Amino acid sequence: MTNALTRLFKIAPAPSEPRQKDWGEVERGLGVELPADYKELIHVYGGSNWDGYLYVLEPGCPNRHYDLIVWAEDQAEALEGLWEFEKKPAELEVEGSRVIPWATTDNGECLYWLVRPGLEPDRWTVMVNEARGARWEHFSVSCTQFLASALDGELQSNILSSLFPRATHQFRQLGAV
Repeated sequence: MTNALTRLFKIAPAPSEPRQKDWGEVERGLGVELPADYKELIHVYGGSNWDGYLYVLEPGCPNRHYDLIVWAEDQAEALEGLWEFEKKPAELEVEGSRVIPWATTDNGECLYWLVRPGLEPDRWTVMVNEARGARWEHFSVSCTQFLASALDGELQSNILSSLFPRATHQFRQLGAV
């Protein structure tokens, strides 16, 4: 268990039913291996909402609006169109670099893994893109470290809502709609 996941346990007790995934099938569908900390996060918490604001995407999420596979496909297409009009963030200028979404917010901000050629998934870092805007932030942490650090106030984003995190944390596992 990662240190970040241990920190999340202190913020929100884990649901009683772990989520099981066929990660081989998921990764074949995405065309990449996913970070171990994300797989562990999904196993324990599943697709989830944190403090009524941040939604962690889950492959095959019971709430289809937060399905990682669908988001990855939609965002890849949307960003390709966007790059025709907007400059890519410097982190994406390296040939073969790309982003894959792992979370979103109720305001429409999107949190991505920064995927670089030759970089193992467990070394991917986090990029945050503002909703309907060109601002990006880069954080040199894993997705689970980002979530735990954002919730406990250790990490600050200039893009995410100033109302996040809440003083009293709220956690909700996403279910079918």
